[in-house]
Amino acid sequence: MKPIQSLSILVFALFSINCVSAQYGNGYNNGYGGNGYGRGGGMDRSMMNQTSQQPSKPKEIPVEETAAKIVEQMKPEVKLDELQAIAITNVFAESLREQGILLKSESSSQEQKMEQMKALREATTKKITAFLNPDQVEKYTTFMSNFKEIKKTKSKKKKDSKETKEETEAIKATE
Repeated sequence: MKPIQSLSILVFALFSINCVSAQYGNGYNNGYGGNGYGRGGGMDRSMMNQTSQQPSKPKEIPVEETAAKIVEQMKPEVKLDELQAIAITNVFAESLREQGILLKSESSSQEQKMEQMKALREATTKKITAFLNPDQVEKYTTFMSNFKEIKKTKSKKKKDSKETKEETEAIKATE
């Protein structure tokens, strides 16, 4: 009778340890309720870290900052005084805000957006030229045409640099 008693006690102890171990995560650092029901709604810490580290979209530059940069470049060329610079910065900021709204709107077609952008550009030019004297208006128009050229060449340089990288990679691949 003694061997049967000691065997049953040993089996009972093993089952008890197995149950206790299961509740504490079997040593996999999950802690109490390791199956996820006790904490985190079914997610352990490693899963929560992965979901919180998703890549976020790039941070948008405020329109006021962009407008200020444009006016800073314009100031010496058009010879603006401080009051003109402030007023023109505000006009540019408002124009950039409206451009962003137009670009994000999904209700209009691409053609309509282009027409609206053209109308916005013309209205912005009228508002800005209202703050300038005739000599400054000429300088402003030349500045804006040069500014557009600079933007075009920058975008072309980016395209060209991408093309040259692709060409060099293709050459290396063939060698």
